[in-house]
Amino acid sequence: MTALGVGLWLSALNVRYRDVMYTVPFLTQFWFFATPVVYSATTVHQPLQTLLGLNPMAGVVRGFRWALLGTTTAPGPIILVSSVASLLILAGGVFYFRRMERTFADLV
Repeated sequence: MTALGVGLWLSALNVRYRDVMYTVPFLTQFWFFATPVVYSATTVHQPLQTLLGLNPMAGVVRGFRWALLGTTTAPGPIILVSSVASLLILAGGVFYFRRMERTFADLV
């Protein structure tokens, strides 16, 4: 859901603004560092953990760590926050793409 939502956003933006394709690698790298793959989400202080949970991949990574590595803390609320963020990204991407779709032929 997250990949589809981000893909819809970026594809609609790329039709309108041709320079978006140059920013995608930077956005991807930033998203990688914002996802707790290399570091554990528990090392982040509590107020920032909620903000980290807005990243849809944070819940996925924590769930995989819990399932595969046997960490003692279940992912719990971060899965819910990540799922809601993923749904919002998808809904926003679909809405923006559908709104911009009317002008694609004029711009291309």
